[in-house]
Amino acid sequence: MNHNNKAESPKKPLAKRLAEGLMVLALAGMVIAVFVNVVLRYVFHTSIVSYEEISRLLFVWLVAVGAIVAAFEGSHLGFDMVTSRVGPGTRKALFWLSQFLIAACMVLLLWGSWEQVVAGWNSYSTVLGYPLALGAAATLVLAIGMLVVVVRDVLRGAPAESSETSVE
Repeated sequence: MNHNNKAESPKKPLAKRLAEGLMVLALAGMVIAVFVNVVLRYVFHTSIVSYEEISRLLFVWLVAVGAIVAAFEGSHLGFDMVTSRVGPGTRKALFWLSQFLIAACMVLLLWGSWEQVVAGWNSYSTVLGYPLALGAAATLVLAIGMLVVVVRDVLRGAPAESSETSVE
């Protein structure tokens, strides 16, 4: 008889597992590209120029996807000095105001990112020649992901609770 003392943790949603997998692949690709270039520079006095473009593009996507995952988990840095000192009615009003401001910023980011993606289809990176729209698409995806989080939080009436402890 096998007794498992570990508490059963709920299975992560598919989208979150895919996002985390994408982040792992991006980070691994960056580490490999940078490590190979460092070794080539210091040992052989040369480098692979395309690895710099690859690592830069992977970093942009890593940050964008990571920001979305953190928002879904409620792990972004929070500032509650004001909201912890006001009544529940004011706290709720501040929640709605903050969600409106976040949504407005994300709509502006979405609009600007879309313009950059459109402009980037006809511009190409210097070394690899990929469309620069690929880099701008990361902020487009970021804006869409953050808007999804805002909609989720508005429908809940509260932001996601962070699993992290707060600093007092």
